[in-house]
Amino acid sequence: MPEQSPRPTLESVAERAGVSRATASRVVNGGEGVREALREKVRRAVDELGYVPNPAARTLVTRHNRAVAVVVAEPGSRLFSDPFFAQQLRGIGRELSAADHQMVLMMVEDQHDYERVGRYLAGGHVDGALLFSLHQPDPLPDMARKVGLPFVVGGRPGWPGAESDHDLVYVDSDNRGGARLAVGHLRALGRTAIATVTGPLDQTSSMDRLDGYRDVLPDGDPALIAEGDFTPDGGGRAMAELLARRPHLDAVFAASDAMASGALRVLREAGRRVPEDVAVVGFDDVESIAAWTEPPLTTVRQDIEEMGRLMAGLLLRRLAGAGAGAGAGARPGAAGGAAGGLPSGLRPGGPTSVITPTRLVLRASA
Repeated sequence: MPEQSPRPTLESVAERAGVSRATASRVVNGGEGVREALREKVRRAVDELGYVPNPAARTLVTRHNRAVAVVVAEPGSRLFSDPFFAQQLRGIGRELSAADHQMVLMMVEDQHDYERVGRYLAGGHVDGALLFSLHQPDPLPDMARKVGLPFVVGGRPGWPGAESDHDLVYVDSDNRGGARLAVGHLRALGRTAIATVTGPLDQTSSMDRLDGYRDVLPDGDPALIAEGDFTPDGGGRAMAELLARRPHLDAVFAASDAMASGALRVLREAGRRVPEDVAVVGFDDVESIAAWTEPPLTTVRQDIEEMGRLMAGLLLRRLAGAGAGAGAGARPGAAGGAAGGLPSGLRPGGPTSVITPTRLVLRASA
């Protein structure tokens, strides 16, 4: 069996290029201060020898890990069963991969996990963080801020002082406007007892969708509102609760497709025809749910994958600003930046936000 050639070293690259080891190190690890002619010699030596840079050495030189923590404030059972998260993570992953960054996925199963996540974020393993599915109050933004870690939030922040925090960056969809579309459609169909299944009311997306429902029905019956948890079982329980309170309801706006699927099951078991007896509208247009329910679900579409892409793009732009000397709290500009463009909404003295549009997708359930 032929002997393997020794793995090329940085010293052998320097010798082949005719430069010092320090110069070779700066070139292969992305450092500055090397003339272009010498850079080209080092690059040619790297190609000829097949040298692979040491990631740890590169981090020491550049002070960048090229890694981003994606922290989801949900247990793994929810994260891996809900296709909403799969679409969002796909958008994040594609944007980070295009920029040669790794995604480090972290979940919060219970309160004890916050200490573990905090230690990791403070340990210098990642350059920034994406925080989403936050419940109020949630310590994750303060934890990142205290260790000087740039971060972007998924969803409108609802903690005290967020509306005037000019360093804050977040991505959300037009939850309130989307809910108005859904409920307005049900009312236009002539439905008069329109119920809603909300998401957990410690999340701003749920509160915004409930506000949109109330915008259309300001004098609505409080007994037609039931809280769910963004899961099919939670939607089913809330639907059963609504039917027990108001058996003659004739429409339901569920604040997620997953909850709408549970509501459809309970309505079917109760002998209520959809849409003849009860019209149903969901929210999300999750690809693996809305078109496959029975009947197919009329729903409010938000571009979930695009929101993930925008979150990652905003963070990458923030990291680029910090790398140029703007500091960990550098605020992105009003537009431009990552691939595909990053439209921003700026309010004087407030956070940088990107709000993606929603639209109603009509199918057979309403």
